[in-house]
Amino acid sequence: MKPRKAMTCLIIDDELSSQKVLQHFIKETDVLDLKATCNNTTEAFKHLQLNGTVDLLFLDINMPQQTGLDFYKSLKHPPQVIFTTAYPQYAVEGFEVNAIDYLLKPFAYNRFLIAINKVLNIKNTETKDNFIVLKENKALHKVFFKDIQYIEAFGDYVKIHTEEKTVTTHSTFSKLIESLPEYFLRTHKSFSINLNKMNHLSGNQITVDNHVIPIGQTYKQTVLKALNL
Repeated sequence: MKPRKAMTCLIIDDELSSQKVLQHFIKETDVLDLKATCNNTTEAFKHLQLNGTVDLLFLDINMPQQTGLDFYKSLKHPPQVIFTTAYPQYAVEGFEVNAIDYLLKPFAYNRFLIAINKVLNIKNTETKDNFIVLKENKALHKVFFKDIQYIEAFGDYVKIHTEEKTVTTHSTFSKLIESLPEYFLRTHKSFSINLNKMNHLSGNQITVDNHVIPIGQTYKQTVLKALNL
């Protein structure tokens, strides 16, 4: 029996073999509640219109008529998404729409669980303190983690950048990043980014809401691993 607060989910995939794998994995995972399996985005759109949204989509990218990426971008209030595909070249595009994870077919149950744990970590963060209070000069600023684009070391200070403002607070960089949720990723000795704000990765640079952030050589493999590249 599924727990009362299981995450509702939807499979959207045109391959029967992939559907069966996901159905089996979801059945074995108590925190998930599968509502339907759709063969294409048209079926998925109809389901969401008739039955309301779900918490999580398992969405194939390369499908006829409409790609999973185009479908996801078309949703007005998109749920969390884990992309599933046999084509690794779509990985960066997947993260551009703030995908929770990107599963490269064929994937094992252990890899599936890693993706689910990422979803749970975000949900748990949302139920705890989801903000930080920062002191700048004599003023206090309440900043929500989800609004932070990236964090930058600045001598004896740290700059916290959001879309609306930048707060400069007296702190060590390492101490401040310890308080961040797990969806933040250190890319450089002086930078940590919000993965949910990531737009593009190219060479030794990563773009976050149109801000170009360097990737240090020491952190390159960690970044690639975090993005499943």
